[in-house]
Amino acid sequence: MARPLVVTDCDEVLLHMVRHFRDWLDEEHGIDFALKGDPFIQSLSRRNSPDPLKDEEVWSLLEQFFVGEMARQTAIEGSVEAIRELQREADVVVLTNLGDHFAESRQRQLQAHGIDLRVYTNQGPKGAALRRIFDEYAPARAVFIDDIAKHHASAAEEVPEIGRLHFCGEPAIAGHVPCAFSGGHAHARIDNWQEALPWLLERLHGVRP
Repeated sequence: MARPLVVTDCDEVLLHMVRHFRDWLDEEHGIDFALKGDPFIQSLSRRNSPDPLKDEEVWSLLEQFFVGEMARQTAIEGSVEAIRELQREADVVVLTNLGDHFAESRQRQLQAHGIDLRVYTNQGPKGAALRRIFDEYAPARAVFIDDIAKHHASAAEEVPEIGRLHFCGEPAIAGHVPCAFSGGHAHARIDNWQEALPWLLERLHGVRP
């Protein structure tokens, strides 16, 4: 019988990202990041200039961050231990919205934190990529974890049979991101691993529908 499957996002689920991106923008680029907008581009402002940052500038800065600053990222509290526990029960993989050229560096980054997982990269809504992973593993049960509501909406459309947990482990932004659970696209919203792990194990074991 196929093992259960967990497909998890990385940034703000396994590793903190936005707090370190904020610090880097402050130190290296004179840009303030308030961590309270949605989309977060609205929270960026260049000091000593009234001109807003353009979308392409923000995407360029994100690319630079992931090229040179991934070592800044720290683990979300409880994530390492939770992933190890889940790996006893299920296959666990990462589905991250980064360019394909970041797959190996993302995998090495996670390994440095003690998280050894296969990494899939994606751009845009995650539903189609999640469908491919689900079909590849053909699990008896599966759960998807992500911090962004639109990915849960995409997952619900493309892989309706998968359990969906909306998880945002960064307290500074958790209250500002649209909630996939209240929006009807996730089965639960839990923002800490202490509570999320039991929920996930119950789902994988078929205790929770």
